Amino acid sequence: MKRVAASVVSGLPLLAHAADSAAPAAAVSTAGSLLQVFIGLVAVLFLIAATAWVAKRFGVTRGGASNVLQVISSVSVGARERVVVVEVGESWLVVGVASGSVNGLMTLPRGERQPTPLPAFNASFAAGLQQLIEKSPLGDKRRGK
Repeated sequence: MKRVAASVVSGLPLLAHAADSAAPAAAVSTAGSLLQVFIGLVAVLFLIAATAWVAKRFGVTRGGASNVLQVISSVSVGARERVVVVEVGESWLVVGVASGSVNGLMTLPRGERQPTPLPAFNASFAAGLQQLIEKSPLGDKRRGK
């Protein structure tokens, strides 16, 4: 047993020398390294975007958010001032929000949410587009004029 151990120990320098002279280490390519870093960066950015899309798609809310408090409506009344209607339980609170302060303006009984009306410009846009098509040279060709 001692002979085997002695032969292994005495053979180590020869193995190390053979490993050094056998093949030089491959040179690391700078372009390959940059490409690998770029692909990794793109993969991480894609993962972040996919996670955000899934969170938005399934309605994931921020931690600690609850259904007790909901913003019904808000309107800007200045550069940094807003009037916000907030639903809390069975009442609506109208609050003024400015930079650094929130002031309660009034309390209202809970009302019904009005569906937001579609802008009236859709019908006028369609009519205006139809008029432009009729006036254009292409419109005349389509009608056979």
